[in-house]
Amino acid sequence: MTLARYIIPFAISFALTFSIMPSFIGYMRMKASGQTMLEELEEAHAEKQGTPTMGGLVFLFSITISSLVTGIWTGHLSVSLLILLFILALYGLLGFLDDFIKVFKKRNAGLSPRQKLFGQVVGGIVFYLVYLKEGYDSMLNILGIWVLPLGFLYGIFIVIWLVGFSNAVNLTDGLDGLSSISVAISMVAYAIIAWHQRQYDVLIIIFATIGGLLAFFFFNHKPAKVFMGDVGSLALGGLLAAISSLLDQEWTLLLIGLVYVLETASVVLQVGSFKLRGGKRIFRMTPIHHHFELGGFSGKGEPWSEWKVDIVFWLVGAIASAIAVFIAIR
Repeated sequence: MTLARYIIPFAISFALTFSIMPSFIGYMRMKASGQTMLEELEEAHAEKQGTPTMGGLVFLFSITISSLVTGIWTGHLSVSLLILLFILALYGLLGFLDDFIKVFKKRNAGLSPRQKLFGQVVGGIVFYLVYLKEGYDSMLNILGIWVLPLGFLYGIFIVIWLVGFSNAVNLTDGLDGLSSISVAISMVAYAIIAWHQRQYDVLIIIFATIGGLLAFFFFNHKPAKVFMGDVGSLALGGLLAAISSLLDQEWTLLLIGLVYVLETASVVLQVGSFKLRGGKRIFRMTPIHHHFELGGFSGKGEPWSEWKVDIVFWLVGAIASAIAVFIAIR
């Protein structure tokens, strides 16, 4: 297949997201269903209070439609493509339920952590079973140099991988445009790897995701008119982990997803420090993008603007992704 044909899933997803989003934003505003800011950030982000959320519903719909249409048209509607869409839909559903309870039911807590984890684990198990049925091996590729045979332990690994990165992208979704462009950058990296491997079915959903996210960014950049919500971030994180597995390039997600790794590590370190060091903190606030917003480690300099945090984090993600791609296709 020529690369030009992949403009189709990109274009369909972009067009659907761009055309539907204004009506979605209008509906959410009419329902007065907006985001509630964290208490610590109320002053800095006062303008965000009440901004419509759950915008991920629109781009998930667009990604799904464009992937199915392109898959049928090109003859690449494979089991691999369908299982990726399954992960996107299931993790998106979990995020939707979480958002819906908080936004429409006006409850501070959505799904309980156990409920969310149960759904994510079930999704990981289903993915692994289909993965085996499709003849993929249970080997873990490490830097393209070593191969580690895990056997049934790969099933445990893939569940942890999907759950971990689903939640990692969710943690990253805290500033206008940060997650949408970060994930788009990650998808560009995987598009290059998938093209190099001739995995055209995987490439379809990757291009559809890039198209949907770039259209979403028009409404999500500062000042954001809409947030993606858990429905978008949980689904995107799970999709990234699943793609890395189908491409047999799991290790690359540690670099391609370096921003999500750092965001998650900051939360883990903060909680650990607070519990083990008598309430002492490492960061001013976590995830780490808020740390820089509030003045960084010294607190003496000017706090970073959202745009500065976004641009620095996007650059870090792009550089790390380029290194991962170079190693993966060398």
